[in-house]
Amino acid sequence: MEIQKTNHPTCTVLTVCTDRIDAAAAVHFKDAVNAALSESGDKIVLDLGPVHFVDSSGLGAIVSIYKGHHGHKEIQLCSLQPMVDKVFKLTRMDQVFSIFLDVPSAIHDSQAA
Repeated sequence: MEIQKTNHPTCTVLTVCTDRIDAAAAVHFKDAVNAALSESGDKIVLDLGPVHFVDSSGLGAIVSIYKGHHGHKEIQLCSLQPMVDKVFKLTRMDQVFSIFLDVPSAIHDSQAA
C-alpha cells in the first residue's frame, strides 16, 4: 500500500493512496502507516481524501494506529469522503479523532497549536 509523505514545518502529512481500506487491505495499510510514522515528527495529518470506503477492519486499523502512537504522536484525520465520514459518525469515532475538512485546515491547526 502506498503512503505519500509530505513534510511541513509543523507536521507531516501522510496521504493514503488507495480507494478502499477493507479487510483485504487493513493489515497492509496499518504496516505502511506505522512505517511512515516511525520516520515522522510528533504531529501527523492522515489524509484520507482518496479513500472512498472503510469497513470495520479498516476502521479497526485506523484506531489501532491511533492507540499505538497515542501519547507519542498527535494524529489528526482530514479529507474524509462522505461514506467514510458516515462510518466515523455512526461509530462515534468522530468524537475520538480530530477531523478536518482538508489538508490546509489540518496544517493550519497544527501551526496554531
